[in-house]
Amino acid sequence: MSRVAWIIFTVVIVALIGGLVVYSRATSPSLDVSTVDTNNILAASDQNGQIGDQVLGNKDSKVILVEYGDFQCPSCADAHPQIKEAMELYKDRVAFVYRNFPLTAIHPNARAAAAAAEAAGLQGKYWEMHDSLYENLQSWQTLSGTERTDTFVAFARQLQLDTEKFTTDLASAEINRKISFDQALGKKVGVTSTPSFFLNGEAFSTADSTQIVQGSTSTLTGLFDKALAE
Repeated sequence: MSRVAWIIFTVVIVALIGGLVVYSRATSPSLDVSTVDTNNILAASDQNGQIGDQVLGNKDSKVILVEYGDFQCPSCADAHPQIKEAMELYKDRVAFVYRNFPLTAIHPNARAAAAAAEAAGLQGKYWEMHDSLYENLQSWQTLSGTERTDTFVAFARQLQLDTEKFTTDLASAEINRKISFDQALGKKVGVTSTPSFFLNGEAFSTADSTQIVQGSTSTLTGLFDKALAE
């Protein structure tokens, strides 16, 4: 693809992403998740755009940690290293589910970042993109339009993804629906801020969440040990 064609293609995709953000704000309340069990790992379905939960670790574990997160949220980024470290230690015993809860009123790039993670997931690199977004937050959080898309495409290139497919998927209806579905789940369980953590359906206390955000991995592993012993 020539440079001129690539620029035109990127501009079109940026416009589509903007349109989908507006569209999602109007349509996400119509998603009926009243019968969905938010405590379980959710498979692909029509409701979530045929994109199931993103799961790290042991999918068959009796201990399931769910985070409702926002990729542009500084506190989510601060919690990320502790979650990553804990999951490296407990990956054979615990399942970690990440659900999108972009707070677009205060984080205008959050939904686009969620789309980037889900688009990478369609090529088997969800967690690699998840980590890249959090670990490079400073490089993209203030960007907009083409610059933001170019940065996400650069991350995709580093992960050796098909960048044309990735760029197209950023604006897909399926990914938009997955993000809206995750948001609907979060609203169902009372999420109003990020990060919000649930372990086997029980919300973390404010004290535990704060300690994790502030750098305590032991707080999280202690909760894992307690749940595994029950």
